[in-house]
Amino acid sequence: MTAVRQVDVLVVGAGPAGLAAAARLATAGAGRVEVLERETRPGGVPRHCAHGGFGTWTRPLTGPSYAHLLAAAAERAGAVVRTRTTVLDWEVAATCGTNVLLTVGPEGPEALAARAVVLATGARERPRVARLVPGTRPAGVYTTGELQQAVHLFGQRIGTRVVVVGARDVSYAAARTVRTAGAEVVALVTEHPRARTSPARARSARLVQGVPLLTDTTVTELLGHGRLSGVRVRHRDGRTTVLPCDTVVFTGDFVPDHELARRGALDLDPGTRGPAVHTALHTSRPGVFAAGNLLHAVEPAGTAAREGARAAAAVLRHLAGAPWPHPGIPVTVESPLRWITPNRLTPNLLTPDRSHPAAAPPPPHLLRIEAPLPRLVLYVHQDGRLLHRARLGVRTAQPHRTLTLGVSWHGRVDPEGGEVRVSAG
Repeated sequence: MTAVRQVDVLVVGAGPAGLAAAARLATAGAGRVEVLERETRPGGVPRHCAHGGFGTWTRPLTGPSYAHLLAAAAERAGAVVRTRTTVLDWEVAATCGTNVLLTVGPEGPEALAARAVVLATGARERPRVARLVPGTRPAGVYTTGELQQAVHLFGQRIGTRVVVVGARDVSYAAARTVRTAGAEVVALVTEHPRARTSPARARSARLVQGVPLLTDTTVTELLGHGRLSGVRVRHRDGRTTVLPCDTVVFTGDFVPDHELARRGALDLDPGTRGPAVHTALHTSRPGVFAAGNLLHAVEPAGTAAREGARAAAAVLRHLAGAPWPHPGIPVTVESPLRWITPNRLTPNLLTPDRSHPAAAPPPPHLLRIEAPLPRLVLYVHQDGRLLHRARLGVRTAQPHRTLTLGVSWHGRVDPEGGEVRVSAG
């Protein structure tokens, strides 16, 4: 049997959330903090996002620079970052009060026991097979992450004519990577009636860069043997067309990378499909916290990093002996809302003791909607009782933009009542 090595805090995932959590924990003297990362270098997705948009308004950074900054901060604070190390499973017969994770790395298998675990495994794009696109299995089929790694990390050639599936922010970033690689973007294809990005970005791509946008259009088949030769698309009126190309990139359609959470029997939220978490990012498993895009695929790196810091604050309270909140009051949404996080409320923390130095007010809830909705008003009910009504300060809420719901209504939640429902009107 593999010997169990003890650490104080184990962070799984060295993306923005995991590194931010590790840096804060190590700085605060949480003991031995280890970060496990299966990739060869820490930093997560920003490592291969060569474009800007990271950092702050006063210090804008490219993705690789941002990733390096976070990794350096964690290591400088004293956290141990171990790359090429994969967490396989949880040890069933764990010692009381600890969680034991089974790992494998360059030095072989190892079992690690931790007083607290932070899951920051991020999100992943669903590949072509998960999207049920039929056809052969030719070369030249990518997701955005695979494309960016091929171009920015390994300098590989990707082809000459590329169809990008999707018209979200990440789709336009993929189109820019295609052009960086010296290839032509044949078209962006989306099943929606318009691009799900800012009007300025869509207009610039179409008019300045000459990238066609095919709306109300679905990719129905991949063509070619050996190498992709084209994609068949179907328009809203039923017409089908073949777009000749040697590369296709499937973008968006992110899902939380929740395999480890599922194997640990953590409660998953049906809306986000990530672990259900309380306002302080506790999960249903004592001693285990979750942060970043594991909770909500997919938000900007800065959002993930802030959640990592929040999770670290909760870990510190846990290590100091704070009781574990379980099970909590579910917070659910009604269509056209897609999901909300945090999605559990802790009855004994709804009116926190403001005299306690760690009793900071909880952050707002994040939400997404399914379709554009003008003059959106959010309603919060519990057992038929209206707790809160909020008109959002946007003319039209968009599916690709995150909405926020304040927490002033938390104090009106009945700790003995049923689930809290959030609806839109």
